This record gives sequence, structure tokens and C-alpha cells, in this order.
Amino acid sequence: MNITEDLAKAEEILKPYCHQMTHPASDRLDAVILPTALEAAVRALHAEPWGYLVAITGIDRPGVDVDLSEDKQWARLKDEHEALGTSAEHEGSIEILYHFCHKAAIVTLRTAVRYSSAVIPSVCEILPAATLYERELIEMFGVKVTGTPSTEKLLLPDDWPDGVFPLRKSFKGLEQAQPAGEK
Repeated sequence: MNITEDLAKAEEILKPYCHQMTHPASDRLDAVILPTALEAAVRALHAEPWGYLVAITGIDRPGVDVDLSEDKQWARLKDEHEALGTSAEHEGSIEILYHFCHKAAIVTLRTAVRYSSAVIPSVCEILPAATLYERELIEMFGVKVTGTPSTEKLLLPDDWPDGVFPLRKSFKGLEQAQPAGEK
């Protein structure tokens, strides 16, 4: 198989789980999925088998709301604000990218969670090696990964303050993050 055939196979596998698919480059496929479809999409790639997980990346997007069509409460709030001619506060979101490779072909599963509901299911049951990336998401971005086998610190010291996430754009340095009076 060549890259085009590999990506076409990935599209076929992921089609039931995706909202949108794009080809940002000739060797890449980006598949946008809801967090609730993550496990099923990863399981489908793994069962085929199509490639291997090479990384999980977090991207902080402050002030950018993620559109979760299944989130009826958020949709109702947005509708109310639009009817009143006001705007809902943009709380921000964390985009999470799951990168898979098959030879020279790259597939990225893109999903996102709002700050207020930064919860994503673990894929460690399917891909045990994902635990390192999931632990990084937990401590560096503040994403709760449900069902992950370990939530122990991976990169930060054990005495790192709770609720301080160094890869969020709101992080301005540890000294500013410490409670007043402590240094």
C-alpha cells in the first residue's frame, strides 16, 4: 500500500466516528471526533490494525469554546444568550490530539474539552503505552483522564501545587501561582 491507500483505509475505519476529516498535507489525515467517540475510534484503528500511537498532544485554547453538539445544556445557554443579544463567556478549551502512524501516513484524532468539563476517557485499556501521555495531560493541562491506570506525577515534582498547570497559557510562573504569603 502507498500513503494514499493507507489514508483512504484510515478514512474508511474512522468514518463512523468523525464529524469532519481533512487532509492538511498529502501524507496526513485529521479526523475531528467527540470525546465520547474517542475509545471507539481508537479501538477501530487498533483492531484493523492501522498504525501505532506515537504521541498525544494537548493544546490550550483560552477563550475558544469547543462546539460539542451533544452538550445540550451548553447549546441551550448559547441560544438564550443569542436571543437576549448578549454573549456567553468564552471559557476556553483544551484540544487533545492522538497521533497515529502507519509507515509514512499520519492520522490525527482531534477532540476537545472545555475547561469546565476537562474530562476525557483513557485509551490505556486498548493501548497500554498511552499511560505516559495521559499522565502528561493530567499534570500539565489539568485534563482528568477517567480510567487511566496511574495518575502519579510524571514530570512535575511531588510538591507541585494542585490546580497549577504549566502548559496552560494562563500559567505565568510558579511564584505567581503560589498562594499569598508562601514563598
